[in-house]
Amino acid sequence: MRIEFAADGVPLVGELRVPDSTEPCPALVLTGPFTGVRDQVTGLYAERLAARGFVTLAFDHRNWGESGGEPRCHEDPQGKLHDLRAAVSFLRSRPEADGERIGAVGICLGGGYALKFAAFDPRVKAFAGIAGAYNNPYTMRAGMDYQAALASFTAVLERQDQGGPVAYIPAVAEEGEAAMPGAEPYAYYGTARSASAHWANRVTSASVRELITMDNMMGADFLSPKPALLVHGVADRFCSPEGAEEAFKRLDEPKKLVWLDAREHIDLYDREPYVTQAVEATAEFLHAHL
Repeated sequence: MRIEFAADGVPLVGELRVPDSTEPCPALVLTGPFTGVRDQVTGLYAERLAARGFVTLAFDHRNWGESGGEPRCHEDPQGKLHDLRAAVSFLRSRPEADGERIGAVGICLGGGYALKFAAFDPRVKAFAGIAGAYNNPYTMRAGMDYQAALASFTAVLERQDQGGPVAYIPAVAEEGEAAMPGAEPYAYYGTARSASAHWANRVTSASVRELITMDNMMGADFLSPKPALLVHGVADRFCSPEGAEEAFKRLDEPKKLVWLDAREHIDLYDREPYVTQAVEATAEFLHAHL
């Protein structure tokens, strides 16, 4: 069912899925990949998890898809956390959902957001991250000329602050400049696999600055005593297994790490048997802890 709610006055559009039950069910809020919209990865997982007995809410974050917010296609880390807060408030208002049994599920970049959000919102009782990106600036700094990168993005923002147009780059491209360059992300977003009338192949240049400065990994230090599940592919060039291992190490019990024999990050977006394996692990863990 299509639903609308608001965060900070920004209208957000989502899909509420309700299992066939006469009693209130545990509920899950989902957040997904960088540039993703609700009828792509989060929608797939929301549908599968609803079939396993959860009320699920997949929605377009501010600036993306059918939701409001400006500039369009811009990554707003603090805004996304506010969106998740409002999404939980919405779930708790629904009679189909048990407001005392709410979990946060994140896929790809959403894994880090869901982790940080769950750590600091006492209404959320459990967390699950699937192929998660647990960004932190220390790791980012180790892999680039960090100050040069910051300077280039600051120059873009200064031009915008002085009245210039918002600068955009492609979200994906097989060759050339893009926020997610190369054949693998293009194989999902550049093909029918990700088909959505609400997704555009563009992202603000400043969004990349947000990716390299956000610290979502810190959520692992504050989640306890809430239970945490990490599901990750053994090979992943975009959301490293090492990042999942670090998050798992920093988490306290109860926690579980499930490795899948996936060889590409986007395997966990829509390919079998990986999606089914991830859904089954997530449903089993969350039913046990919610």
